[in-house]
Amino acid sequence: MNAEIIPRGQAIAAARAVLDRACHRIAYDRAAGRLSPEHELIVRRIERNQRKQRRQAAADAAAADAAKQSARPTAA
Repeated sequence: MNAEIIPRGQAIAAARAVLDRACHRIAYDRAAGRLSPEHELIVRRIERNQRKQRRQAAADAAAADAAKQSARPTAA
C-alpha cells in the first residue's frame, strides 16, 4: 500500500467543488428550461428538504443559545 494519502480537508474541498459544479449546472439547465418535469420535481423536493433542515438547524442553535443563557449565573 504505497498509495498517496489525501488529507481530509483536501478531499472534502474536492468533493465540495464537484457538488458546487453540479449545482451550478442544474441551476443553469433549470433556468434555461432544460429539466424534465420529473427532474424539476426532484429539484423542488431537494430544495424543500434543505429549507426544512436549515430551519431546524437554526431552531436548534437558538434553543442551545437560550439554554446557555439561562444556565449562566446572574450578577447580584
